[in-house]
Amino acid sequence: MTEAQARNPAHVLIDHALALRWEDIPGAVRGKALSFLHDSLAVGVAGRNAAHADGVLAMVQRWGGGEAAGVLGRPGVRLPAPSAAFVNAFQIHGQEYDCVHEPAVLHPMATVLAALLAETERGDPVSGKQFLTAVVAGVDVAVTLGIAAPDALMFFRPATAGIFGCVAAIASLRAMPRDMALDAFGHAMAFASGTMQAHLEGKPALPVQVAHAARSSLDAVDLARAGMPGVAHPLDGPFGYFALMEKRQELAAALARLKQGHRITEVSWKPFPTGRAGHGGIVSVQRLMACHGLTADVLDSLEYHAPPLIHRLVGRPAKPGMEPGYARLCLPFLAAVTLLRGTVSLGDFQRGTLDDPAVLALAARIRVVADGNTDLAAFVPARALARTVDGGELVEDVAAQFGSPEWPLSEAEHLGKARGCLAFADMEDRHAALADAVAGLPTAADAIAMLRTTGVIG
Repeated sequence: MTEAQARNPAHVLIDHALALRWEDIPGAVRGKALSFLHDSLAVGVAGRNAAHADGVLAMVQRWGGGEAAGVLGRPGVRLPAPSAAFVNAFQIHGQEYDCVHEPAVLHPMATVLAALLAETERGDPVSGKQFLTAVVAGVDVAVTLGIAAPDALMFFRPATAGIFGCVAAIASLRAMPRDMALDAFGHAMAFASGTMQAHLEGKPALPVQVAHAARSSLDAVDLARAGMPGVAHPLDGPFGYFALMEKRQELAAALARLKQGHRITEVSWKPFPTGRAGHGGIVSVQRLMACHGLTADVLDSLEYHAPPLIHRLVGRPAKPGMEPGYARLCLPFLAAVTLLRGTVSLGDFQRGTLDDPAVLALAARIRVVADGNTDLAAFVPARALARTVDGGELVEDVAAQFGSPEWPLSEAEHLGKARGCLAFADMEDRHAALADAVAGLPTAADAIAMLRTTGVIG
């Protein structure tokens, strides 16, 4: 039995977070931290115009009390720090445009970044290096819990594992005393929640669950700061995280990977504002159009043969009256939009497109077929098979996901996405300022002051 196997896994993860130092983090990891911070900030700004985002803000503004923090994309809006964490996390995940760790089936930055932004504003200033180190620590911890669970999701992992990543990130940010950090980690178990039922139904409760995790992480930290002891075995206890929220665990192997680099280097960009499981289908349709001349008027039917995870997450049928959240998780709709418009963008989830008879009629000819892959976390390989009205067949294979570490966005594509997000929020004029502020963060004495210079956060 290894030392990691013998130790309380909560101790292993908290010790890892507390031990991280920017100076010891490899350059490639630093670069990814900066890239995904920039990506997530831009996505969060665009999220001000996500479905229900204004309603969430109005609700949270009634909560009141506490030290104020800024909200992405809403200059001048200040909220109590836990409330700001809630709104920012909702906005980052609200359009399914935030980065994802595919093997963990987890969006790590929505929770971690929202919690860190709020915590950074309610205490002593922290440097850019401290902030970025905390990002790396939080992603390491959240993703470790995700990759430790090899079976299909039962609960919504971006929220359930995400809260532990948030607490670890704050512990790193504030260099919390070890016992206090462990208590906060224990309290996170009391707040961990998030059901896959919201995903199944395509309801906006998905980003609400992410928002709750970010907000509750601050509550967990505050309970520990007040001297309240947390449970000692939040992960491996008989009623702990893995016993309640996952079918089984392979935690020892996941913990061992903490000594083999950092998980943020394994995170994927989302080039389209949809569920990650829909991206392979979108790209395959674009290739069928570009390489084989496929158009909507010659398509008889299209099947996307993919691992069971893809079928489970985006295999639902398109239907009139869809919520934007449902449509973002509906590959028949996404593929139909791609065939008609060439891509899927933030503007494609308005009622006019969601209820467009031409889109819905085309989507009815498209379906997802589970291919029997035994890897329950696999996104690829996949194959798009299009049949044309003249009896022809067109095939496009998908071996890697666009935006993944194997096929990353170029710098131009990354910046183009960020610019598009800011434009969607009517803030395209802040594009250069945001890019410059993120690039300068490693040398900034005050992280939040540097980010405020962008004008995208109050």
